[in-house]
Amino acid sequence: YVGEVNNPVLNASTQRLLSLSHFWLKMRILKEKKEGVVDLPDPSEYRPDITFMPGKDADKFRDFVDNVPDRVVKLYEEMRASQTVAYVKEKHAEWTKFNHAEMSIMEAVYLLDNLIDDSDPDIDIPNSVHAFQTAERIRQAHPDKDWFHLTGLIHDLGKVMALWGVPQWAVVGDTFPVGCSFSKECVFHEQFKANPDNSNPKYNTQLGMYSQECGLENVLMSWGHDEYLYRVLVANGNRLPEEALFMIRFHSFYPWHTGGDYSYLCTEKDLKMKEWVKEFNQFDLYSKADEPPDPEQLKDYYQPLIKKYLPDIIRW
Repeated sequence: YVGEVNNPVLNASTQRLLSLSHFWLKMRILKEKKEGVVDLPDPSEYRPDITFMPGKDADKFRDFVDNVPDRVVKLYEEMRASQTVAYVKEKHAEWTKFNHAEMSIMEAVYLLDNLIDDSDPDIDIPNSVHAFQTAERIRQAHPDKDWFHLTGLIHDLGKVMALWGVPQWAVVGDTFPVGCSFSKECVFHEQFKANPDNSNPKYNTQLGMYSQECGLENVLMSWGHDEYLYRVLVANGNRLPEEALFMIRFHSFYPWHTGGDYSYLCTEKDLKMKEWVKEFNQFDLYSKADEPPDPEQLKDYYQPLIKKYLPDIIRW
C-alpha cells in the first residue's frame, strides 16, 4: 500500500481521467487467488466523454419519455427482467462477505473517475465529479451539518461494484422492492413482464411476502449500489447519524420518495425519514447542472470529515 492516492484533478480546464496503471498498485486487493475475489477490468471499457448542462431546467431532469438514450432503455430492460427475490438474496450472500478489496473512502471516490452511470438519462460524466458536486451543493445549503456534506460525497460509492465486473443493471438505476407487486411508479414499468416473480403468486400481490407497515428495514430491495454501500458502512463501523444511512440506502428508491408509492410497507419512522431522503434528492439530482468542482481544492475539507465519521480503511 503506497499511501494516499494523488488526486486526479478533474475540472473544466484539464483532462479528467487518471490512468489506472498506478492506482491498481495502491489498492488492497484481498488474496488475489482466493475464490470469489474478482479481478479489476480494463478501464478502457468505460466511455471518456464529458458533457455538462449549465442552465438545464429542473423539470428536464429524469426524462424517461422523450429522447431516452438507448443505453438507458437497455439497462432497465435487463434490470427489470433479472432482479428477482432469488437473485437479490444471491447478491447479498456474495457481497456481504466484504472480501473484494480494502481501500480508503477517498480512493473509492477517485476510482469512480472510471465509471459513467449508464442508467442516467441526464449526464455522461464520471461519478467522481457528481460526488463532489452533490457534496458541495449540500455544504452550501446546510453549512452546519458536516455529516450531510460527507453523505453527499460518498452516497454513490457502492457503484465500485461495476468496476469489479458486476453488470450495471445490478449496480445503478432506480431501486424497488422485490417480493411484492411492481409499482407503476417505476420507470419502464411494462418491462417487468419479463420478470419471473411477476407471475409468481407468492410475490405478485401488493404485499407479496411482506405484511402491512412492516418497515423498509425489513423489505428486500433490488440489488444495487445503495444497499451495498449501506451494508459496507454498517459492517465496517461508522459514526454517521441514522438519517445519513437512510439517505444512502434509499436515495435511488424513486417510486417511493418521488412517486409516492409503497407507503403500505412503511412505518411512521420511515415516513419521517422520507423527508430527509427528499431533502437529499434535490442536491443529488440538480447538482448535475453545475460546473465540475476541483477535487484538489476540496480534499482538505473532506478528508477530516472522513476521519471523523468513518474508518481509515474500508473492507469492500
